[in-house]
Amino acid sequence: MSIDSFGARGTLEVGDKSYEIFRINAVKGTERLPYSLKVLAENLLRTEDGANITTEHIEALGNWDPTADPSIEIQFTPARVLMQDFTGVPCVVDLATMREAVTALGGDPNKVNPLSPAEMVIDHSVILDVFGRADAFERNVELEYERNGERYQFLRWGQGAFDDFKVVPPGVGIVHQVNIEYLARVVMTRNGQAYPDTCVGTDSHTTMENGLGVLGWGVGGIEAEAAMLGQPVSMLIPRVVGFKLTGEIKPGVTATDVVLTVTDMLRQHGVVGKFVEFYGKGVAEVPLANRATLGNMSPEFGSTCAIFPIDEETINYLRLTGRTDEELALVEAYAKEQGMWHNPEREPEFSEYLELDLGTVVPSIAGPKRPQDRILLSESKIAFRKDIHNYVEEHHPAEHTKLDEAVEESFPASDPAALSFADDGAVNVASAANGAEGRPSKPVTVTSDGNTFVLDHGAVAVAGITSCTNTSNPSVMLGAGLLARNAVEKGLTTKPWVKTNMAPGSQVVSDYYEKAGLWPYLEKLGFYLGGYGCTTCIGNTGPLPEAISQAVNDNDLTVTAVLSGNRNFEGRISPDVKMNYLASPPLVIAYALAGTMDFDFENDPLGQDTDGNDVFLKDIWPSPQEIDDTIKGAINEKMFRDSYATVFDGGERWQNLDTPDGDTFEWDENSTYVRKAPYFDGMQMEPSPVTDIKGARVLALLGDSVTTDHISPAGPIKPGTPAAQYLDSHGVQRKDYNSLGSRRGNHEVMIRGTFANIRLQNQLLDGVSGGYTRDFTQEGGPQSFIYDASVNYQEAGIPLVVLGGKEYGSGSSRDWAAKGTVLLGVKAVITESFERIHRSNLIGMGVVPLQFPAGESAKTLGLDGTEVFDIEGIEKLNEGVTPKTVHVTATKTDGTKVEFDAVVRIDTPGEADYYRNGGILQYVLRNMLKADA
Repeated sequence: MSIDSFGARGTLEVGDKSYEIFRINAVKGTERLPYSLKVLAENLLRTEDGANITTEHIEALGNWDPTADPSIEIQFTPARVLMQDFTGVPCVVDLATMREAVTALGGDPNKVNPLSPAEMVIDHSVILDVFGRADAFERNVELEYERNGERYQFLRWGQGAFDDFKVVPPGVGIVHQVNIEYLARVVMTRNGQAYPDTCVGTDSHTTMENGLGVLGWGVGGIEAEAAMLGQPVSMLIPRVVGFKLTGEIKPGVTATDVVLTVTDMLRQHGVVGKFVEFYGKGVAEVPLANRATLGNMSPEFGSTCAIFPIDEETINYLRLTGRTDEELALVEAYAKEQGMWHNPEREPEFSEYLELDLGTVVPSIAGPKRPQDRILLSESKIAFRKDIHNYVEEHHPAEHTKLDEAVEESFPASDPAALSFADDGAVNVASAANGAEGRPSKPVTVTSDGNTFVLDHGAVAVAGITSCTNTSNPSVMLGAGLLARNAVEKGLTTKPWVKTNMAPGSQVVSDYYEKAGLWPYLEKLGFYLGGYGCTTCIGNTGPLPEAISQAVNDNDLTVTAVLSGNRNFEGRISPDVKMNYLASPPLVIAYALAGTMDFDFENDPLGQDTDGNDVFLKDIWPSPQEIDDTIKGAINEKMFRDSYATVFDGGERWQNLDTPDGDTFEWDENSTYVRKAPYFDGMQMEPSPVTDIKGARVLALLGDSVTTDHISPAGPIKPGTPAAQYLDSHGVQRKDYNSLGSRRGNHEVMIRGTFANIRLQNQLLDGVSGGYTRDFTQEGGPQSFIYDASVNYQEAGIPLVVLGGKEYGSGSSRDWAAKGTVLLGVKAVITESFERIHRSNLIGMGVVPLQFPAGESAKTLGLDGTEVFDIEGIEKLNEGVTPKTVHVTATKTDGTKVEFDAVVRIDTPGEADYYRNGGILQYVLRNMLKADA
């Protein structure tokens, strides 16, 4: 209960119902605030307790200075928690383990329950083993259950054992689309109160809900568990970037193009740690699905959230997706009562301002390895020709052609020298070898599935319509379907080397494809339904056809992937694919027709029609009016209501899982999927004092932009690696390895997969990529797997550190990037800068994040990773003081010392409490037991 120092408690009447609310206008100054900060102000008013949340915190929001740097810590209490199964399974494992820890310390295990509603959508486990055929969906779901039965049994147990925890079974949809179409409330009602729906999630793209006006963002699984257990999220009152939208998008431009443009703008502007809020008259012109697409990409900008206020479009979308009239009335009445209804005539105050005229956006893609690397579609061919030289060895003139000097120097908008793949129609032989001036060429003849063709550098090996970003958006999904229809009617076909994928965000997409009569055309081009889930975007692409994979690897071909996703980091999409590009769903199909990234859609024909005339992309691109008419005719409320009527049931497969009962879980020691977590082993009621770090060795010396994809176990399990060796020793056959993400409930697998990304460049070694380091417990420090070296270091009692560059830990909110780090024995990570979630997660696992002095780096300080590190000053935390810096001494093998003061990135008192307790979960558990004492 709030102590209500401001007298904000009041009543809102909506229809025949009455709700308790906390009026924001009780706090002076809040009327000028951006929408997002009004949500925070209400949150603090409603949870004010005089200790963690005080009048000073609330007044700080009323007195918010838009120009000031963030300095005031507040405690934000999310209304609910959202999880997907990869990141969610460890949360449930930890909750189950906490029940046992509470019991061991004399407490009641049933006290360990989510105190805020927690919902999980199982969407990350489907792998596209089968594609391009009518039974692909059924076969992939069948294989998914075969591989993941143990995990699913565990999650079904959790659904029954924990209060306020619901699971959406596999095969329903992508977590973020299910969230905006069904789970999101926009305005919550609970215990007689009405208040803004706020939600943190264990996936960084939780920000998709920002399109609905729901404030929330991705957190690590560690923070999410704490939020479920009633712990607020500690944060600084942020700077808010106002992003003004004007104008309307032009024909031929998609929501994806807008998103890639905004991503580019905001990355250049710099919004890490800031809120982004869209405003202006142009907001009304942005359909809700496009707003959700923009919100979804917030992690790619680097912002905490990217939010739209509530308006008529919000209500229209809620109505379309089957929410009740009562819910619609409450959302509108509450938003208007609280000054949260968008008023285009009144501009809030913002910290920084940006503006985009939607009419200036042009078709774009992004790649080959980062979502912010935007390329104009008109320049995509020449950009590819420039970039491919970073991926192809160029010391073999017989095999490769040097880049044309004019291309290198002027990077023009078009290049007439290029020659695309051409299909001769007889034996599907693509001519990739002739006229390849201006790019490296290494033609290889391949026969696969009855087709003979020539593969070359740049061939599109994967074309995936996948991920939450776009598969929630009817304009681009129906645009893709209409383009497929037009292509088929012109006699075009996809190239035989392209692995096609269609993984819609929810079953509703299939319904409107069916109603619009578009499935037959998509299927004709190979885009059969493969699954409802995150597939290509997270590396669940499945294997390429064997002959193609062999040709790529035997000849070191640089092939490409094009996907409608939000992430295209190196090594993410497929181990066989080096260059990855993000594009709208219609362009994914266009590239599947082209078959190569070495393609100019303006000047190169996609093929010929039945009369022998060249067909260009513009000839098959659907008009905006056609897309709009199709949307109006193909989508209705009933589809959403019917689709979500049985959303938690899961069908026969889910219902038939053999699920254990009981308040505590019966762990199976032979399970390779779910194991009891080790974080509470030997835990006492009082934490041990924190200590300085002495005699530490460097486990990894890393460069800039090391993402959580590089750190966290994800993707396929490669034979011969420590994770594979562990599975081998437990009798798991290679075909049943599954992905690392699917085994997140087993810490033994995950430790072995940490820092094991095939693209990781550990600078302790020269020219070696992958999960390797030097093991200085052995003479000369020979090359070793990172996991094997870690075991040796821990047996010898030697602590470890990791050295990194700028933006360390960017990317998805992967709790295992921090969990794996601590279990490998790492005590400190020293970098030039961190991204928000990973820094927080390191503290949540008891690892101290440190930064080099401003302007310094491992390189400028002359550190090569062979040094022994001593870090002094951490012990000040035992006195209740967080030191601004600690002193680091790195001793080289010849005895010389490098000394510097590292900045301590424990940013708030709450984070200091977590670190002193050895982690956030230990802190929560101890407080839980004290409260019951």
